[in-house]
Amino acid sequence: MATTIRQKDGVAILEPNGKIMGSSVSELRDVITSQIDASDAPRILINFERVTMMDSSGLGTLMGAHVAATRKNGRIGVIHVGKNIKNLIVRSRLVSIFEHFENEDEAVSGLSNES
Repeated sequence: MATTIRQKDGVAILEPNGKIMGSSVSELRDVITSQIDASDAPRILINFERVTMMDSSGLGTLMGAHVAATRKNGRIGVIHVGKNIKNLIVRSRLVSIFEHFENEDEAVSGLSNES
């Protein structure tokens, strides 16, 4: 799994590609952690458009990222969450901790503003 990282208006946009399972979970964790560590108040948007599958380990990584970002007054948003991943998040009762946006522009605007 490869993750593209780009910046837009102070928001790090992460675009993982493929399955977030097995060894790719630790790769994603490393990418997210580096973005959180690089900022005093990280703003991260994860675009799930190219993610085909995610397991509970991937969900655990997202939870850890949320906790780490929150401790630094940061925020994490998600876009293009597919049906399978959305079901996993809903079943685990974690749907309310992630900021959901309709598209990238709305997400960047929303995450850039202080809440």
